[in-house]
Formats: sequence, C-alpha cells, structure tokens
Amino acid sequence: MTRRAKTNRHAAGAMGRSTESATAQSPTMVLFVLLGVLGIIAYGSFLLNPANRGDLLPWLLVIGAESVLVATALLSMWTILAGSQDPRDYGYHRAKELLFDGRLIRESRVEADPRLWPLRVGGESIDVDVFITTYGEDVAVIRRTVQAAVAMHGRHRTFVLDDGHSDEVRRVARSSGAHYLRRADRAHAKAGNINAALARTSAPFFVILDADFVPAPQFLTETLPFFARRSVAFVQTPQTYGNLTNFISRGAGYMQTVFYKLIQPGRNRFNAAFCVGTNVMFRRTAIEDIGGMYTASKSEDVWTSLMLHERGWRSVFLPEVLAIGDAPETIAAYAKQQLRWATGGFEILLTHNPLGFRRRLTLDQRLQYLATATHYLTGIATALLLLVPPLEIFLDLRPMNLAITPLTWGLYYAGFYLLQIGLAFYAVGSFRFETLLLSACSFPIYLKALTNVLTGKKTAWSATGAAGSASSPFNYIVPQMLTFLFLAITSAVGLWRDLDNGVFTLASAWNITNTLIIGSFLGFAARESARMKREVRVARRLERVSTSPVSSMPGVPVLGMAPAEQMEGVA
Repeated sequence: MTRRAKTNRHAAGAMGRSTESATAQSPTMVLFVLLGVLGIIAYGSFLLNPANRGDLLPWLLVIGAESVLVATALLSMWTILAGSQDPRDYGYHRAKELLFDGRLIRESRVEADPRLWPLRVGGESIDVDVFITTYGEDVAVIRRTVQAAVAMHGRHRTFVLDDGHSDEVRRVARSSGAHYLRRADRAHAKAGNINAALARTSAPFFVILDADFVPAPQFLTETLPFFARRSVAFVQTPQTYGNLTNFISRGAGYMQTVFYKLIQPGRNRFNAAFCVGTNVMFRRTAIEDIGGMYTASKSEDVWTSLMLHERGWRSVFLPEVLAIGDAPETIAAYAKQQLRWATGGFEILLTHNPLGFRRRLTLDQRLQYLATATHYLTGIATALLLLVPPLEIFLDLRPMNLAITPLTWGLYYAGFYLLQIGLAFYAVGSFRFETLLLSACSFPIYLKALTNVLTGKKTAWSATGAAGSASSPFNYIVPQMLTFLFLAITSAVGLWRDLDNGVFTLASAWNITNTLIIGSFLGFAARESARMKREVRVARRLERVSTSPVSSMPGVPVLGMAPAEQMEGVA
C-alpha cells in the first residue's frame, strides 16, 4: 500500500467520528495546560527581572519576541481549557430526530434514495444549496468532490461555481448531476463568486465546499440540526487532509491539528468560532443581514464571521470530520495560502481592531478575535530572535547578564517551550518535526503580509490546489536563502571566536541551531525542485512520443505498452 493510500485510509477513518474535543478535556490535557501556564509565568519573571538584564538592544528584541509568544500561548491555553462542552445539546438531538419525516418520504416514494429525502428544521420543510467553488483546480479533483456532494443524504441541489471558466468542468458538473454556474467576471474572488451564486439561488441554507474537499454522506444531517436555534448563522466543521505524503503537506496539515482539535472547540464557549471558508453551512438570512459574504478582503471567511458576530449572530464549531481535502503540497502553494491567511489577520488587527470601542462584541469575543488577528505575529517574533545570537557574536551584546549561566537560561526556556511542545504532542499524537521546521521558516511570508497591509498593497487570490505550470520553490524562499547565508557566516565567525577563546558559547550553539533549521528547509526545497524538474522532463518526453509520427503507426508500442493495450476501445 502506498503512503498516500495509507494517509487516505487514516483520514477516511476519521470521517464520521467525533474528535476528542467533543467531550470534556482529559486530566492529562488540563495538567499540560496548567504546567504550561506555570512555565510561562516562570520564564516571564526570569526575563523581566532587572538583575538578569543584559545589553539593552538584544534584551529588547528578546522581550518583544517573547511577549508576543507568551501572550499567544496564554490566550490559547485559556481557550483550550474552555473547550470542554459538546455543542450537540438536547435541542440538537431533538432536531436531528425530526430532520426526516418518514411519512413524507414514503409519500414521495424515495425510500431507497437518501439523497432525495425531504429535510425539516424547526418544523418547516427546507431546501439546501451546496456551492462548490472552483478556480482552475484539476478536473479529477473537482469530479471527486462534485460526485460526493451530489450523493449527500437529504434533499439538496449541488452547484459548481466555476471561476475558472472551464467547459470541461461544466461537463463534469452536468454528468455528475450538479448545476453549473459561471459569472461574467471574477470580481471579489471567492466571496464574489459565492455572492453571485446567492443571487441566482433561493434555498434558506447553503453549504460552501472548496473544490478539493470531499464531503461525507452525512454532512447535511450532522450540521442542519443546529439551525433549529434561529440565532445560529453558520456551522463550521474541521479541515482534515488526506494527502499528508510529503514534507510540506505534513507540516501544513499537522500545523492545523491543534487549532481544530483544541482552539476552535474552545471558541464555542465564547461564541467566537469562525468560518474557515470550506466545510461550512450558512443560514441565508444571516448572510443577507450583513449584505453578503465580505468582499473587501481575500480572507472573506474570518471577516464574514466577524461581521456576523458583531450583528449578534451565533456560530457553532462541530468537532467532527465531515469532509476531507488536500493540504498544500508545494512550497509555492503553502506560501500563497499562508500569505492569504496572515493578510486577513493583520487586516483585522490594523483596520478593524477587535478592542476598538465601536466593536459590537463581547469581551470574550474581542479577546478571541485579537488572538486571531495577532496569531501570525508569532512568526515575525521568530525573525527577531534570529538576530540575537549575531549581536553577541559580532558586537558582544548579550540579552542576559553575564552572571546568568547557559544552564539557568536553558531551564527557564525549556519550562516555557518544551511544555508547549508536549501539549502539541498530546494533541497530534506524535512529534512533528515538519511542523516546527515549517513554522520556524515562515517568517518572511508573515513579514510580507504585514507589509502589504501597512502599505495597502493588494494580493492576488489563488486556490490552494489550483492546477497550472509549476514554478521553482526557490522563487518563493529568497529571504530564507539570504538568511541561511548570513547565519552560516555568523556561525563560522562564532566558532572561530570560540576556538580562540577556548570556550563554546550559547550564542554560537543557538546560531548554529538556527542555521541547521533553515538549512534543512532549503534541503527540502532542493528535493522539491529536483522532483519538479524530473516531472517536467517526463512530461516532455511523453509529449514528444505521443506526437511523433512513429508512435501513431498501428502496432508500434508506446512507452512499454503492449499493442493490445493501445488498441483497447478502438472499434
């Protein structure tokens, strides 16, 4: 069995079962969180103790970076501890029991086809529209999602919203039993695509699926009962990935695990769970109440959620895997995805600060959206910490007093970081080197996102899994390459200095570690580049063979295919 097949089987096993967050947090989880908080307090006290302070510049860099990391960690742990309640209460289960009317199903003579069973919510017959947004994704990926969406239980209509303007996608939609919608322009990207579809449809509830997310048959039946409560605007379900087959996809995929297992369930307690753009069901009247999906940002999902919460609507995060999609598999795809997400967060922070007096949010919601808006500052904090060892190696400037031994600093540091790694280990189920490596090397993306927001520069929207000509990963990681070069030179200087002084310093060890981390990332980029070049060569070879006059002659094998195989299907 291939690695992809094993991953898909594992993801499929997760489909239809609740995550561990659906029940009260385990004592082990609570212990990890409490120990983590104690570690944060101890580390913060150590850094802020005036007796421990060294030179001002590196000390300020450390305090600035660690303050962001500490604040983010505390907000996350507070949210995790809040996520102990299953959102499926008595009202939900009662609504689920009444979702189907057996008599009506028999009268309609559709007992054998669950796709056609009429749906009822709150004692009323309702319709559901399912929107699959596409923009240049591979046709096979789109077909897989469309067929699964059409097969979902409960009467609904499936629409393919094709901003890629592909006639082949139109044929796939129609042959799969779905409707096809294409608009004249691509204004406002994905949000505009959805708003255009809303103007041409009428169901009181609608589902949004990205082209690569394959829904489970029970998607509608698991999410609809929440809407018996008329204040619920949307129900969000997790993003789970079935293609964790390489460094990027594993790192990007597992990076989201803690968020969906621990953070989003905790946000339910504060009515602050937000939409992530796919695997979500909306109430039409709620979206109409805010004038449609938010179009002034490429991160329409979190902005739409914020607008709804400010209008007093409720959201629900259902911690059950009901759709499986694809994580980004290349550095280019990952960089574009992270840039889009980080830009949305910084837009909220700088243009619509949740702490502003005019925000119609509860205190809990303000803090939760502040955590969302500042999350990607943690990546920028990494860049600040990279500067600390070179300041000591080149300028003899130290963040801590010379009386502080490396062992003492290391113990406080471990109390802060290792406990957080332990918490992530517990949530994911294993240590994921790819996630830590990818997080440590993403700071140029987040710096670019922050710069774009500060300067008002707009970024182009692209689907994570869009097909097209592949570009070299090195086109997207020039800052990481320059950083590696600088750190490598700094490490050499540090080692030369240490040999001359006869002592190996913490600054050199720290800088060498940073060099190795970024170097490992560049190594993965080199492997990806080599793989892409091989794929291009193979594609060109196949194209030459398929277009050559000899290959079209009857009885001439093509690339090892037997003549009988070539003649299959030929009348």
